[in-house]
Amino acid sequence: MDALLKLHFDVRGELLEAARQCEEDVFLQAFGNTRDQLENEYGPYNDQSVFVAVADENDNVYGACRLITPGPAGLKTLNDVSREPWGIDGLRSAKAAGVDPESTWDVATLGVRKDARGSRYSVAIALYHAIVVGTRVNEVGSITAILDDGARRVLTSADFIMPPLPGTRTADYLGSPASTPVYGHCAGMVDGQRRMNPEAYRLMSLGIGLDGISIPESAAFELRADKDVKATPTIQLVPTAAA
Repeated sequence: MDALLKLHFDVRGELLEAARQCEEDVFLQAFGNTRDQLENEYGPYNDQSVFVAVADENDNVYGACRLITPGPAGLKTLNDVSREPWGIDGLRSAKAAGVDPESTWDVATLGVRKDARGSRYSVAIALYHAIVVGTRVNEVGSITAILDDGARRVLTSADFIMPPLPGTRTADYLGSPASTPVYGHCAGMVDGQRRMNPEAYRLMSLGIGLDGISIPESAAFELRADKDVKATPTIQLVPTAAA
């Protein structure tokens, strides 16, 4: 079938503005996060943020993801776990998990509009595919995130396993009544999914079978020269505990 939508990585210009608007609209509807709240929370990381978008031929964005790369502001997940309700040392927790912040991307936001063309599930999987390929192409060792329980269930059902950061628990966070700080080592997660859930691996990791969504070649996921955050990957460990 002809592709209705297209996956874009590291968007710029008007498409970036549309992706940011999608982020704002989805998080307002899902969690009641206002524009001012999102700016207070994510504004300090704008210079380190990379946006992924799933859009139609008119650049209407139906799904968007914000990735925070290493930089002066740090990674939001590791910073936020120092606050209530967790109150732990984020860097110490990362070290205990084998996460090197200099070789880690933070999956800060990921959302899909309710009126997305085609399957909302496919749009979400396309965004996760961009994370998988983006981290591989840019030699990123690990990812972190604070995931709402709904998103965690989707990933766990696809055997894309992200355990809780050491010292954290599920708690209320930015309007979500149940969110958990998590981490994953990129190569280990993908290999685990390949072994445990080949069908999900084909969809999420390989991008095969995402009907109605055009997926670019791997080279399109390389960050541009003005946002070069390539890093030497850490030793990969396969997570063993399901969240």
